[in-house]
Amino acid sequence: MEGTPRLYETLVQVLSQHQNWVDLRHLKTLACMVVGLIASGNISLTAWAPYRHSRAVYAQSTVRRFARWLANERIDVPALYGPLIQQALVEWSNQRVYLALETSMLWNTYCLVRVSLVSRGRAIPMVWTVLEHRSRSVAFEVYQGVLDKMAERLPVGCSVVFTADRGFADTPLMEHLARLGWHWRIRIKGSFWVYRHGKRHCKVNRIPLALGQAIFWHHVYLTKQEYGPVHLALARPQESKAYWFVVSDEPTEAKTCEEYGVRCDIEEHFLDDQSNGFQLESSLIRSVNA
Repeated sequence: MEGTPRLYETLVQVLSQHQNWVDLRHLKTLACMVVGLIASGNISLTAWAPYRHSRAVYAQSTVRRFARWLANERIDVPALYGPLIQQALVEWSNQRVYLALETSMLWNTYCLVRVSLVSRGRAIPMVWTVLEHRSRSVAFEVYQGVLDKMAERLPVGCSVVFTADRGFADTPLMEHLARLGWHWRIRIKGSFWVYRHGKRHCKVNRIPLALGQAIFWHHVYLTKQEYGPVHLALARPQESKAYWFVVSDEPTEAKTCEEYGVRCDIEEHFLDDQSNGFQLESSLIRSVNA
Protein backbone atom coordinates (compact mmCIF):
# COMPACT_ATOMS: atom_id res chain seq x y z
CA MET A 1 0.00 0.00 0.00
CA GLU A 2 3.04 2.23 0.01
CA GLY A 3 2.52 5.17 -2.30
CA THR A 4 -1.27 4.89 -2.46
CA PRO A 5 -1.89 7.95 -0.19
CA ARG A 6 0.09 10.12 -2.60
CA LEU A 7 -1.78 8.61 -5.58
CA TYR A 8 -5.08 9.27 -3.83
CA GLU A 9 -4.23 12.93 -3.18
CA THR A 10 -3.07 13.38 -6.78
CA LEU A 11 -6.31 11.90 -8.13
CA VAL A 12 -8.42 14.14 -5.90
CA GLN A 13 -6.53 17.17 -7.17
CA VAL A 14 -6.78 16.18 -10.84
CA LEU A 15 -10.44 15.14 -10.75
CA SER A 16 -11.48 18.29 -8.92
CA GLN A 17 -10.15 20.43 -11.79
CA HIS A 18 -12.57 19.10 -14.39
CA GLN A 19 -15.95 19.06 -12.72
CA ASN A 20 -17.99 21.05 -10.21
CA TRP A 21 -18.84 18.38 -7.69
CA VAL A 22 -22.15 18.78 -5.90
CA ASP A 23 -20.95 16.41 -3.17
CA LEU A 24 -17.22 16.06 -2.50
CA ARG A 25 -17.85 12.57 -1.13
CA HIS A 26 -18.52 11.45 -4.69
CA LEU A 27 -15.12 12.79 -5.73
CA LYS A 28 -13.31 11.07 -2.88
CA THR A 29 -15.10 7.77 -3.45
CA LEU A 30 -14.14 7.83 -7.13
CA ALA A 31 -10.51 8.53 -6.22
CA CYS A 32 -10.59 5.58 -3.79
CA MET A 33 -11.95 3.26 -6.46
CA VAL A 34 -9.32 4.31 -8.99
CA VAL A 35 -6.56 3.74 -6.42
CA GLY A 36 -7.98 0.30 -5.68
CA LEU A 37 -8.24 -0.50 -9.39
CA ILE A 38 -4.62 0.46 -10.07
CA ALA A 39 -3.18 -1.11 -6.92
CA SER A 40 -5.06 -4.41 -7.17
CA GLY A 41 -5.07 -4.71 -10.96
CA ASN A 42 -8.57 -6.14 -10.73
CA ILE A 43 -12.16 -5.01 -11.24
CA SER A 44 -13.52 -6.25 -7.96
CA LEU A 45 -15.07 -4.08 -5.27
CA THR A 46 -13.75 -6.32 -2.50
CA ALA A 47 -10.22 -6.20 -3.99
CA TRP A 48 -10.32 -2.40 -3.83
CA ALA A 49 -11.36 -2.25 -0.18
CA PRO A 50 -7.85 -2.67 1.38
CA TYR A 51 -6.73 0.50 -0.43
CA ARG A 52 -9.52 2.68 0.91
CA HIS A 53 -8.88 6.15 2.30
CA SER A 54 -11.72 6.61 4.74
CA ARG A 55 -12.69 6.22 8.38
CA ALA A 56 -14.66 3.06 7.68
CA VAL A 57 -13.56 0.22 9.93
CA TYR A 58 -15.18 -2.68 8.10
CA ALA A 59 -14.41 -3.64 4.51
CA GLN A 60 -18.10 -4.36 3.93
CA SER A 61 -18.91 -0.69 4.54
CA THR A 62 -16.40 0.38 1.92
CA VAL A 63 -17.69 -2.14 -0.62
CA ARG A 64 -21.26 -0.90 -0.08
CA ARG A 65 -20.06 2.68 -0.62
CA PHE A 66 -18.41 1.68 -3.92
CA ALA A 67 -21.56 -0.16 -5.02
CA ARG A 68 -23.75 2.87 -4.24
CA TRP A 69 -21.45 5.12 -6.28
CA LEU A 70 -21.63 2.82 -9.29
CA ALA A 71 -25.42 2.62 -9.05
CA ASN A 72 -25.95 6.37 -8.56
CA GLU A 73 -27.86 7.56 -11.64
CA ARG A 74 -27.07 11.22 -10.87
CA ILE A 75 -23.37 10.67 -11.55
CA ASP A 76 -22.66 11.65 -15.15
CA VAL A 77 -19.75 9.49 -16.32
CA PRO A 78 -19.21 11.25 -19.69
CA ALA A 79 -19.03 14.59 -17.90
CA LEU A 80 -16.26 13.19 -15.67
CA TYR A 81 -14.30 11.19 -18.23
CA GLY A 82 -14.75 13.45 -21.26
CA PRO A 83 -12.64 16.43 -20.12
CA LEU A 84 -9.81 14.11 -19.07
CA ILE A 85 -9.79 12.49 -22.52
CA GLN A 86 -9.95 15.87 -24.25
CA GLN A 87 -6.94 17.08 -22.29
CA ALA A 88 -5.03 13.89 -23.13
CA LEU A 89 -5.76 14.40 -26.85
CA VAL A 90 -4.66 18.02 -27.05
CA GLU A 91 -1.34 16.99 -28.59
CA TRP A 92 -3.12 15.06 -31.36
CA SER A 93 -4.18 18.17 -33.27
CA ASN A 94 -3.12 18.09 -36.94
CA GLN A 95 -2.37 14.35 -36.68
CA ARG A 96 -4.08 11.28 -38.16
CA VAL A 97 -6.14 9.46 -35.53
CA TYR A 98 -7.26 5.84 -35.92
CA LEU A 99 -10.51 4.86 -34.24
CA ALA A 100 -12.05 1.41 -33.86
CA LEU A 101 -15.70 0.61 -33.19
CA GLU A 102 -16.20 -2.75 -31.50
CA THR A 103 -18.52 -4.71 -29.24
CA SER A 104 -17.83 -7.10 -26.40
CA MET A 105 -20.26 -9.47 -24.69
CA LEU A 106 -20.34 -9.86 -20.91
CA TRP A 107 -21.94 -12.91 -19.34
CA ASN A 108 -24.04 -13.34 -22.51
CA THR A 109 -26.27 -10.64 -21.06
CA TYR A 110 -24.69 -7.23 -21.68
CA CYS A 111 -23.22 -5.78 -24.86
CA LEU A 112 -20.44 -3.22 -24.41
CA VAL A 113 -20.19 -0.89 -27.43
CA ARG A 114 -16.92 1.07 -27.55
CA VAL A 115 -15.08 3.55 -29.72
CA SER A 116 -11.35 3.34 -29.02
CA LEU A 117 -8.30 5.22 -30.18
CA VAL A 118 -5.69 2.80 -31.53
CA SER A 119 -2.08 3.73 -30.83
CA ARG A 120 1.19 1.88 -30.23
CA GLY A 121 -0.37 -1.55 -30.31
CA ARG A 122 -3.16 -0.78 -27.85
CA ALA A 123 -6.74 0.44 -28.08
CA ILE A 124 -7.67 3.15 -25.56
CA PRO A 125 -11.41 3.41 -24.73
CA MET A 126 -12.77 6.86 -25.54
CA VAL A 127 -16.57 6.58 -25.49
CA TRP A 128 -18.80 3.62 -24.71
CA THR A 129 -22.27 2.47 -23.78
CA VAL A 130 -23.58 -0.73 -22.20
CA LEU A 131 -26.79 -2.40 -23.35
CA GLU A 132 -28.77 -5.27 -21.91
CA HIS A 133 -28.56 -7.10 -25.22
CA ARG A 134 -27.79 -10.76 -25.95
CA SER A 135 -26.00 -10.21 -29.25
CA ARG A 136 -22.93 -8.42 -30.61
CA SER A 137 -25.05 -7.10 -33.48
CA VAL A 138 -26.23 -3.58 -32.71
CA ALA A 139 -28.35 -1.33 -34.95
CA PHE A 140 -26.87 1.92 -36.23
CA GLU A 141 -29.53 3.95 -34.43
CA VAL A 142 -28.32 2.49 -31.13
CA TYR A 143 -24.63 3.38 -31.43
CA GLN A 144 -24.94 6.60 -33.46
CA GLY A 145 -24.86 8.64 -30.25
CA VAL A 146 -21.54 7.05 -29.28
CA LEU A 147 -19.99 8.30 -32.54
CA ASP A 148 -21.36 11.81 -32.00
CA LYS A 149 -19.89 11.95 -28.48
CA MET A 150 -16.55 10.79 -29.86
CA ALA A 151 -16.61 13.62 -32.40
CA GLU A 152 -17.04 16.10 -29.54
CA ARG A 153 -13.95 14.74 -27.77
CA LEU A 154 -11.54 15.01 -30.70
CA PRO A 155 -9.23 18.02 -30.99
CA VAL A 156 -9.78 20.45 -33.84
CA GLY A 157 -7.65 19.78 -36.89
CA CYS A 158 -7.02 16.05 -36.50
CA SER A 159 -7.71 13.68 -39.39
CA VAL A 160 -9.81 10.67 -38.41
CA VAL A 161 -9.67 7.19 -39.93
CA PHE A 162 -12.56 5.12 -38.59
CA THR A 163 -12.45 1.31 -38.72
CA ALA A 164 -15.18 -1.25 -38.15
CA ASP A 165 -15.75 -4.95 -38.76
CA ARG A 166 -18.39 -6.72 -40.84
CA GLY A 167 -21.02 -6.52 -38.12
CA PHE A 168 -21.20 -2.74 -38.56
CA ALA A 169 -21.09 -2.66 -42.39
CA ASP A 170 -24.09 -0.47 -43.12
CA THR A 171 -24.67 2.35 -45.59
CA PRO A 172 -26.35 4.62 -42.95
CA LEU A 173 -23.10 4.37 -40.97
CA MET A 174 -21.07 5.39 -44.02
CA GLU A 175 -23.38 8.35 -44.64
CA HIS A 176 -23.03 9.49 -41.02
CA LEU A 177 -19.23 9.21 -41.11
CA ALA A 178 -19.25 11.45 -44.18
CA ARG A 179 -21.31 14.02 -42.24
CA LEU A 180 -18.78 13.88 -39.40
CA GLY A 181 -15.95 14.47 -41.87
CA TRP A 182 -14.22 11.19 -40.99
CA HIS A 183 -12.42 8.84 -43.36
CA TRP A 184 -13.29 5.17 -42.98
CA ARG A 185 -12.11 1.62 -43.65
CA ILE A 186 -14.96 -0.83 -43.06
CA ARG A 187 -14.84 -4.54 -43.72
CA ILE A 188 -17.97 -5.76 -45.51
CA LYS A 189 -19.55 -9.17 -45.79
CA GLY A 190 -18.98 -11.33 -48.83
CA SER A 191 -22.71 -11.16 -49.61
CA PHE A 192 -22.51 -7.44 -50.49
CA TRP A 193 -23.37 -6.62 -54.10
CA VAL A 194 -20.85 -4.49 -55.97
CA TYR A 195 -21.61 -2.48 -59.11
CA ARG A 196 -18.92 -1.26 -61.54
CA HIS A 197 -19.29 0.83 -64.68
CA GLY A 198 -19.36 -1.37 -67.74
CA LYS A 199 -19.21 -4.58 -65.69
CA ARG A 200 -21.83 -7.04 -64.57
CA HIS A 201 -22.75 -6.62 -60.92
CA CYS A 202 -21.88 -9.46 -58.54
CA LYS A 203 -21.34 -10.36 -54.90
CA VAL A 204 -17.82 -9.59 -53.68
CA ASN A 205 -17.24 -13.20 -52.56
CA ARG A 206 -17.67 -14.33 -56.18
CA ILE A 207 -14.44 -12.58 -57.17
CA PRO A 208 -11.58 -15.13 -57.30
CA LEU A 209 -8.54 -14.28 -55.17
CA ALA A 210 -5.34 -16.29 -54.87
CA LEU A 211 -3.56 -16.54 -51.52
CA GLY A 212 -1.58 -13.33 -51.04
CA GLN A 213 -3.39 -11.49 -53.84
CA ALA A 214 -5.03 -8.05 -53.55
CA ILE A 215 -7.30 -6.18 -55.97
CA PHE A 216 -8.22 -2.50 -55.71
CA TRP A 217 -11.36 -1.09 -57.31
CA HIS A 218 -12.24 2.59 -57.43
CA HIS A 219 -15.54 4.42 -57.88
CA VAL A 220 -17.82 1.43 -57.34
CA TYR A 221 -21.29 1.16 -55.80
CA LEU A 222 -22.52 -1.17 -53.05
CA THR A 223 -25.77 -2.99 -52.25
CA LYS A 224 -28.86 -3.05 -54.42
CA GLN A 225 -29.42 0.60 -53.49
CA GLU A 226 -26.12 1.31 -55.32
CA TYR A 227 -24.59 3.38 -52.54
CA GLY A 228 -21.49 5.28 -53.60
CA PRO A 229 -19.22 5.98 -55.19
CA VAL A 230 -16.82 4.25 -52.79
CA HIS A 231 -13.54 2.40 -53.17
CA LEU A 232 -12.92 -1.27 -52.49
CA ALA A 233 -9.92 -3.37 -51.48
CA LEU A 234 -10.24 -7.14 -51.94
CA ALA A 235 -7.44 -9.19 -50.41
CA ARG A 236 -6.54 -12.63 -49.17
CA PRO A 237 -3.60 -12.09 -46.78
CA GLN A 238 -0.95 -14.78 -46.52
CA GLU A 239 -0.90 -14.72 -42.73
CA SER A 240 -4.64 -15.08 -42.10
CA LYS A 241 -5.87 -16.86 -45.25
CA ALA A 242 -9.21 -15.13 -44.66
CA TYR A 243 -10.78 -12.89 -47.26
CA TRP A 244 -10.75 -9.17 -46.60
CA PHE A 245 -13.28 -6.99 -48.38
CA VAL A 246 -12.61 -3.45 -47.15
CA VAL A 247 -14.62 -0.46 -48.35
CA SER A 248 -13.09 3.02 -48.09
CA ASP A 249 -14.09 6.60 -48.75
CA GLU A 250 -10.61 7.20 -50.23
CA PRO A 251 -8.97 5.44 -53.21
CA THR A 252 -7.76 2.03 -52.07
CA GLU A 253 -4.20 0.71 -52.19
CA ALA A 254 -2.03 -1.67 -50.19
CA LYS A 255 -1.97 0.85 -47.34
CA THR A 256 -5.76 0.54 -47.06
CA CYS A 257 -5.40 -3.04 -45.79
CA GLU A 258 -2.67 -1.94 -43.38
CA GLU A 259 -4.91 0.79 -41.99
CA TYR A 260 -7.80 -1.61 -41.52
CA GLY A 261 -5.38 -4.09 -39.89
CA VAL A 262 -4.65 -1.50 -37.18
CA ARG A 263 -7.96 -2.44 -35.56
CA CYS A 264 -6.55 -5.88 -34.68
CA ASP A 265 -5.02 -4.13 -31.66
CA ILE A 266 -8.49 -4.19 -30.05
CA GLU A 267 -7.93 -7.89 -29.29
CA GLU A 268 -6.26 -6.81 -26.04
CA HIS A 269 -9.59 -5.24 -25.11
CA PHE A 270 -11.33 -8.58 -25.22
CA LEU A 271 -8.63 -10.14 -23.02
CA ASP A 272 -9.00 -7.29 -20.53
CA ASP A 273 -12.76 -7.81 -20.44
CA GLN A 274 -12.43 -11.52 -19.79
CA SER A 275 -9.36 -13.42 -18.56
CA ASN A 276 -6.59 -10.83 -18.70
CA GLY A 277 -5.95 -7.29 -17.49
CA PHE A 278 -8.57 -6.06 -15.02
CA GLN A 279 -10.77 -9.15 -15.53
CA LEU A 280 -14.05 -7.31 -15.88
CA GLU A 281 -15.96 -10.50 -16.59
CA SER A 282 -14.95 -12.00 -13.25
CA SER A 283 -16.32 -9.00 -11.30
CA LEU A 284 -19.55 -9.15 -9.34
CA ILE A 285 -21.03 -6.16 -11.18
CA ARG A 286 -24.36 -7.08 -12.79
CA SER A 287 -25.94 -3.78 -13.76
CA VAL A 288 -26.01 -1.77 -16.98
CA ASN A 289 -25.38 1.55 -15.21
CA ALA A 290 -22.64 0.19 -12.97
